[in-house]
Amino acid sequence: MTTAETTSGVLPALAEVPAAELRVAVIGVGMMGADHVARLHSRISGAKVVAVSDAFAEKADQVAAAVPGCRVNTDPLAAIADPGVDAVLIASPGRFHQEQVLACIERGIPVLCEKPLTMDAESSLAVVRAEDEFAARTGRRLVQVGFMRRFDPEYAELRTLIESGAIGEPLVVHCAHRNAAVPPTFTSEMMINDSVVHEVDVARFLLDEEIAAVTVLRPKASRHAQAGQSDPLLVLFEMTSGRIVDVECFVTTGVAYEVRTEVVAEDGSAMIGLDAGLVRQGGTPPAASRSTAIAPDFRQRFGRAYDIELQRWVDAARRGTVDGPGAWDGYAASAVCTAGVAALRSGQRTEIRLAPR
Repeated sequence: MTTAETTSGVLPALAEVPAAELRVAVIGVGMMGADHVARLHSRISGAKVVAVSDAFAEKADQVAAAVPGCRVNTDPLAAIADPGVDAVLIASPGRFHQEQVLACIERGIPVLCEKPLTMDAESSLAVVRAEDEFAARTGRRLVQVGFMRRFDPEYAELRTLIESGAIGEPLVVHCAHRNAAVPPTFTSEMMINDSVVHEVDVARFLLDEEIAAVTVLRPKASRHAQAGQSDPLLVLFEMTSGRIVDVECFVTTGVAYEVRTEVVAEDGSAMIGLDAGLVRQGGTPPAASRSTAIAPDFRQRFGRAYDIELQRWVDAARRGTVDGPGAWDGYAASAVCTAGVAALRSGQRTEIRLAPR
């Protein structure tokens, strides 16, 4: 099965769409989780948030109070096991993801897990194998990973352009991922696991192939970087076909939130992320177009993508299917990031070896 196949909704529906709304528990209601609760409550049809769980009880109470009928469960595993819950959205810290996703698989309910799937390749593979066993018994997949860029209209348009052949065979992809600022506890390794991880999935999504090796270079550090940390980083992905993807990750620019992607192909190029839609030059037929303020943070830049992602997740969950990046995509991203951290530490090119699929 190709990366494209895992993106589009893999299995036939086994159940009718339920008449009632999908009852969702949200695990972790920090900034991202609270945003998802508000989104599910106000902008997504066919679902309602019935429970939230968070280590900070006051925060959970505050979020639940804004949603009529929503209850607080201090134990996330108990929230997952609640028979009044049909599906789970996990936005807790990554170190808890493996246990929580496995609990959803064991119970047989759909789960949307924010990235990372888990904190390392080995534990992500364990999730893949657990879901494989469930699918072998039931014919159903349950796990979707929150790589929201796949649902962003600009990224979708860029992928469609690549697939059309209008700019020829892609050769090089240039990516930039910039934040105005990050917490003082944000390390160079976190830049790989929390920021570059999105570019990992973007590379796989746009080019429909795996990443074979990763190299991490440390340019001169910004004076705004935390002591002892390297910022910016330059990360190079070697794809299995020989294409190259370069990623500039710079998280203390002091400017705004900028995410750009440019595909350079044999007969033209295309770029997104300029707050101007897709910008194309050359190709067949020849074209030059630019459809133009920079977003202050990721919630503004990818707000529409999150809306589309959650609506499609809810719709698919009600049909008994998955319509987005799955457990394997989460595992592949974890494997690349695990190798990326090793490359950051060693300064050496590091190969990625995925388990047999």
